[in-house]
Amino acid sequence: EVSLTSQNPEIKCISPVRDLALTRDVAIKYAEEHELPIETTKHNPFSIDQNVWGRAVETGYLEDLWNPPTKDVYVYTDDPAYPPIPDQVVISFAEGVPVALDGQKMSPLEIIQEMNRRAGAQGIGRLDMVEDRLVGIKSREIYEAPGAVALIIAHQNLENLTLEREQGRFKRQVEQRWSELVYEGQWYSPLKGSLDAFVEDSQKYVTGDIRMILHGGRAVVDGRRSEVGLYDFDLATYDSGDSFDQSLSRGFIGIYGLSTQLAAAREQKESQK
Repeated sequence: EVSLTSQNPEIKCISPVRDLALTRDVAIKYAEEHELPIETTKHNPFSIDQNVWGRAVETGYLEDLWNPPTKDVYVYTDDPAYPPIPDQVVISFAEGVPVALDGQKMSPLEIIQEMNRRAGAQGIGRLDMVEDRLVGIKSREIYEAPGAVALIIAHQNLENLTLEREQGRFKRQVEQRWSELVYEGQWYSPLKGSLDAFVEDSQKYVTGDIRMILHGGRAVVDGRRSEVGLYDFDLATYDSGDSFDQSLSRGFIGIYGLSTQLAAAREQKESQK
């Protein structure tokens, strides 16, 4: 609703269930009487939101925080306690966007759908959390987003290889604020637009391949490569051929630790009084 009115302040949104303050049981009864197709029933009182990126389930017996989720809560993911054999996948990115799986070019939508299938089969992407709603109420939500979780892990690992250190650190802060804005319905807010510009610029060199193993509820990266990565083998190696000038370390350590050395000296001096 906020997104709609952000684009056209003249729009008025009508929400009968909210505006008439209908409780869950009354809303279910209304739907049954008018033959409206809904998944929620008296025997399945969950509130469910879902799309290709993920699925969210709440209410019903989940409102008691001590109650564990039962098998019927999950649809996108299989039980990670009984996984099939490990599934190795190579995800290719071009400027931050997934473009291929195992060398086969696909659209981002096709990749999400395929990763939902493969990661979901391994029980990846189940989240059980208590979150803070915008109005100040805490709420329990069960999420399952197998493809999203696997792709995010792969993307972050590629960023670790391709983003400059300070750029990468700041990107993590931007991600947090961006997520909060989206969660709170501020998709078309000025700040979100500004953060979009930073994110787009940061993805200029996020191109390469990530290899990961999907198994038993986990997506573990075990290989990464990029033609535009910032990893330099000769600088990183501890073996012969190391190109890093170790003599630079002594002066660097002296300068880098100077402020804490001064503080430590003061503490020592004052403790002796």
